[in-house]
Amino acid sequence: MVSYTQITLEKADGVAVITLSRPEKMNAYTRTMGEEIMAALDDTDADDSVRAVIFTGAGDRAFCAGADLTPDDGARPFADNTEVESLSDPRVRDGGGLLTLRLFQSTKPLISACNGVAVGVGATMQCAMDIRLAADSARYGFVFAKRGIVPEAASSWFLPKIVGIQQALEWCFTGRIFDAAEAKEGGLVRSIHPQAELMDAAHALAREIADNTSAVSVAMTRAMLYRLSTANHPMEAHKIDSRSIYRLSRGGDAKEGIASFLEKRAPEYPDKVSEDMPDFYPWWEEPEYE
Repeated sequence: MVSYTQITLEKADGVAVITLSRPEKMNAYTRTMGEEIMAALDDTDADDSVRAVIFTGAGDRAFCAGADLTPDDGARPFADNTEVESLSDPRVRDGGGLLTLRLFQSTKPLISACNGVAVGVGATMQCAMDIRLAADSARYGFVFAKRGIVPEAASSWFLPKIVGIQQALEWCFTGRIFDAAEAKEGGLVRSIHPQAELMDAAHALAREIADNTSAVSVAMTRAMLYRLSTANHPMEAHKIDSRSIYRLSRGGDAKEGIASFLEKRAPEYPDKVSEDMPDFYPWWEEPEYE
C-alpha cells in the first residue's frame, strides 16, 4: 500500500476517487503530488474492480491552483534546479508532462470534477482526462504567458484537440482567467453543476460506465480513439477496428453482451483488463524522451 501525503485515493462500488489534497495551498501542484497521482493510477489500472476514476480537489475553493510557486524544499517551481549539458537529459522533463503522459496511458476512463480554481497545471492536467465536469464556481486559466513560460503538460497536444486551435490560442495568448460558462461554451467542459451537486453528477456518469459496459471494450476504445484519431490514414484505424472486433467477438464479454440484451437483463461481463485484452494490445511502441 502506498502512503499518500498530498492526495487521497478512495474506491467503492467500482469507482475510484482521487482527490488533490493540499487545501491550505488551494491544492497547488508539487512533484510529490504528481508522483502520488501516478502511483494512484498504477493502483487503479491494476485493480479490475475499478471501472472509472474521478478526480477532484479538496475543499470548495480549488481543484488545483497551479504549480506551487513557493515550494517547501526551495526548488524552482517550473523546472529542475540542475544545469545540464543536453536538453535530452531526463532532468529537463516537465513534471506536468510526466503526469499527463501517465493519464494518457490509463486503461480506465478518467472523469474530472472541477470544484473551483484550476489554473496552470490545474487546468492542463484535466486536458488529459476524458470527460470534464465543472462546478458553477470553477475558474480556469492557461496563464503561462503571464508567467514567462509556455503551456506545459503536453497541453499543446491535448487542448487544441478538445476545443480547437482558435480557442486554444486565445486562452493561451491572453492567459486570462475564465469562468465555467466560458469553459463550456468553448468546449472544455461537458456540463456545469451547483457545487453541492458536482460529485453526484460525476458519480452518476461513472456509474453509467461501470454498470453497463465491458471493461475490456472501454479500455480498447479509449486507446483507439486517442491513438488512431491522429493516424495518417483511416486505414490505420480500419486495421485495429478489424482486429479488435475479430478477437473480442470471440470473448466472454461479447457473448454476455448479446445474451443480456436478448434476455433484457443487466450484463455481468466476465472479462478483465488485466487478463483479457486482445493479444495484439498494445499495438504501438511508446516513444522515448530524447
